[in-house]
Amino acid sequence: MRIGVLLAVLLFAPLSIAQNLYQQLGEKEGIETVVEEMLYRVGGDGRIAHHFTDVDIMRVHKLISEQICDVSGGPCDYSGDDMKTSHRNMGVTNADFNALVEHLIAAMEKHDIPVAAQNQLLGLLAPMHGDIVEN
Repeated sequence: MRIGVLLAVLLFAPLSIAQNLYQQLGEKEGIETVVEEMLYRVGGDGRIAHHFTDVDIMRVHKLISEQICDVSGGPCDYSGDDMKTSHRNMGVTNADFNALVEHLIAAMEKHDIPVAAQNQLLGLLAPMHGDIVEN
């Protein structure tokens, strides 16, 4: 009987962990607030602001919020293009990618997202690096 309970816990643990992450991020409203803060910081960063000059920033906000909501186990479905398609020919470098991550971390810190939740989210987003960076 104990093996069945252990198996059930192991099968459903990733779902409960992801759901917990979504909640730790403040659910949809919290995620949208963090993304807004991140984009505000990006807009003032001469290293990477040029990547956002000719884009619909409201759409970018919506899509990044959806994506974080989706990967963190929330009720959202990401509706944008895959990362390789949406970043093609943008010339995003490792330094650009790292600068954006710095702003995401700063935004999460400002809104009191626990460090463990920050690390978990960054771990879920990190595999996108290879599809975004073009160097």
